Amino acid sequence: MLEPKPWAGRCQRCGRESDSYTGSWFDTALICLSCSEVELSHPDLQYAHALETEEVKRGDLNFEGVGWPGVDGRVPRPNADQDDD
Repeated sequence: MLEPKPWAGRCQRCGRESDSYTGSWFDTALICLSCSEVELSHPDLQYAHALETEEVKRGDLNFEGVGWPGVDGRVPRPNADQDDD
């Protein structure tokens, strides 16, 4: 498990100084509110949130997330259309 770094007054994603922060839905980073706004508009937010919710329901309170794909990136998903030959 990746141990989250403590907040040190700088966003762990963009590096800007900030007095306010929140946890990322995509990974274990503590991010500024500007980066949080970017996350909230990302097309994979619902997917990341749903996976985290499922892991917590299974008892994994240390889920590392799906990984931040970047502003224009996408989170890889398991291929649900694979044949079981």
